[in-house]
Amino acid sequence: MSDATERPPEPPVTDVPVTEIDPDAWERACEEDLAAERARQRARQTTEEPGSVAEEFRKLADALAEKVAQAPIAGTAVQGAVQQLIEQAKASVEPVIERNPEVFEHLASAGSELLAAYRAAVTGEERRWTQGAEGDSKGSGEESEGSSSEHIDLD
Repeated sequence: MSDATERPPEPPVTDVPVTEIDPDAWERACEEDLAAERARQRARQTTEEPGSVAEEFRKLADALAEKVAQAPIAGTAVQGAVQQLIEQAKASVEPVIERNPEVFEHLASAGSELLAAYRAAVTGEERRWTQGAEGDSKGSGEESEGSSSEHIDLD
């Protein structure tokens, strides 16, 4: 046998005597870290409160313009044309934002409603398809599970 396996294990080297090590130190450290993280999140949330939809749309347009300006596009002529197009879009939308900021509120809520309607339709169709596939395989023994087909009306 080697010398290392025959010796008893040595206690870890610390500045604190073994009798004074706190068994709850890890728990307290975790609680302190969690409290600090929560404080950082609260500070971040108070400084970055979202504005109206119109203000958020302006921020999005500015961020997109900045990303396009930084993107390596094929040549300065193309990059200049893209920047000009973005500036024209911002210039055409800005008067609408200034005169009718509630329009963007309505558009945002309409988009949310459309998304909810789409999800409901997809969920219903998925349920029908999965129930139909289970019913077909149980009902008639003539068709195999993978060979069933169904007409889907997309209108």
